[in-house]
Order: sequence, then structure tokens, then C-alpha cells
Amino acid sequence: MIKAEHLTKRFGDTIAVNDLSFEVAPGCVTGFLGPNGAGKTTTMRMILGLDAPTQGTVTVNGKRYANHRFPLHEVGALLDAKALHGGRTAFNHLLVLAKTNGIGRARVDEVLDIVGLTDVAGKRAGTFSLGMGQRLGIAGALLGDPGILMFDEPVNGLDPEGILWIRTFLRSLADEGRTVFISSHLMNEMAMTASRLIVVGRGKLIADATVDEVVSRGQHWVRVRSPRIDELVPQLIAAGGTVNENDGAHDIRGLSAAQVGDLAAATGIALHELTEQRASLEDVFFEMTEDSVEYHGSANAHVAVAATTDVLAGVAR
Repeated sequence: MIKAEHLTKRFGDTIAVNDLSFEVAPGCVTGFLGPNGAGKTTTMRMILGLDAPTQGTVTVNGKRYANHRFPLHEVGALLDAKALHGGRTAFNHLLVLAKTNGIGRARVDEVLDIVGLTDVAGKRAGTFSLGMGQRLGIAGALLGDPGILMFDEPVNGLDPEGILWIRTFLRSLADEGRTVFISSHLMNEMAMTASRLIVVGRGKLIADATVDEVVSRGQHWVRVRSPRIDELVPQLIAAGGTVNENDGAHDIRGLSAAQVGDLAAATGIALHELTEQRASLEDVFFEMTEDSVEYHGSANAHVAVAATTDVLAGVAR
């Protein structure tokens, strides 16, 4: 288990993490979400003792990371896939890590096989693509067969097959009773991988709940298609619903699918579609963190670009 209590980190006048408290429990994949600059990487670095908290504490399995005699047996982590000696082969990179924690050569072979790098074990890590580097970093995290695994953006650089592999693999680790803590900016992928979420913004906790609980905070509505929709709409409004046309269908808010179906059935109106709709995790995430985004792009950026292009074209003429 990972436990943070009133965790705070300041860099000069900047507060990167602000009185953050949470627990990451075993047996499930916990996602760590937040906009850029929200304090996710800094928090992960404090968990591993790479940054010291200004205030508060964070422990892994009841101890500070630095107090574990063989930390790779407790926590396996990947924060930066490029943090390796590019001149070493994949095998030797892992062997060096293994020797620092009393881990034998056989385990190096095992983890290379797990992540699918056996065939390139003798190649220099510096020649690896970002996706291969991610797999090598994951292999390093697995060396000590730890009960806690922590990954920062683990699907970066992976192809679709690799993304499917890591998603399935992370879930299998959680099913074994391990603590799995991952950050990602890919909301759809997180929705399919994690079962619990910790959401932060500007270093503060915004949400600590299951994926379903977070998504339930978004809007819900019913989508209807019917050849007699003009007859049905007045009944829906009279029953307390609001109706909006949307791409040939109608979205109804304020009524459940069962209520809409019962109203249609009572008057013999055929429905060609009756589906429950809900906001995606991405939609809810944007709503939750809107006030925590450090930099906003301009909706009129394309106008500025076009104007600049016209000016340059005029100069060229």
C-alpha cells in the first residue's frame, strides 16, 4: 500500500503539491490523473524518495522508500523510459539493477521474456524506440517481483498491440493482489484500465473514487429515434423532460430510458432507438479540472496563424 498524508512540496514560491492525502490500495489498478503541472510526477518522485516533501509524509508498505533494505523487492517503478545507459545492452542494463538488490541473472531473463524483449536482449538500449524503452523500463520495475508497481505514462510510444498488452498486464498484476498505480493523459485508456482514480489539480486533491463514481458526476441523458417523434416530444416535455435534436435523433434529459419507453408504449409510438447516454471520463475530467489547467489554448489560434501567414505572404510579395 502507498499512503500519503498531508503531502506538500514547494519549489521556491511554487507549490507543486498542496496538502495531498490519499491511499493506493492493493488489488486494483489506481489511475493518477491531472492536467500538466498538477503535481503528479512530483508526487511519484516523493513516493520514491527522489524529492523530499516540504511537509507531510508518504510511505510504501508502512515505511519510507529509503528505509527498505531492498527497495526493488517492495516497489517497482518506471518514471522515465529514457533514464538508462544507452551504451549498455538491455540485458546488462537489467543485470546492473538486479545486482544492486541481490537478484540473480535468471530473473533478468524472466522479465525480458515477460515484456517481449528476449530477442533484443543483446542490443544496446540506446538504439531502442520509445516503445521498446517503455518495455525495458517495465522489465526493470518487475525485477524484484514487488507488491507495488508504479508507472508514469506507461503507454507512451507503444503501438496498439503494446497498449492492449500493458492494459491486460496491469490488470493481471492487480488481480494477483498487487498495488498498481499509474498516471496517464489518455482518458479512454485509463477508463478501460483503472478501477479507481485519484484526480489532482494544482497540487490539490479533486477526487478519490472509483471510475464509475467519477463518471457518474457527468451528465446523463436518453437518446431516442422515432418516425413519430413530433407526437412524442410534447408528452416528454409534459412529463418533465427537456428535448434537444441532435444529428437526426433527440436527446432527452430529466427522464430515464424506462420512463421514455413507457410513454411511447402507452400511445403506441414505435421507437427505433432508445439508449442511455452518459458523459465520458474525458468529458468529466475536463469539467473537474477546468479551473486547474495552467495553460489554455486560444479558440481563435487559427485566426492568428492565418493573419501571420497573410503578413508573411505580403512581405514575400
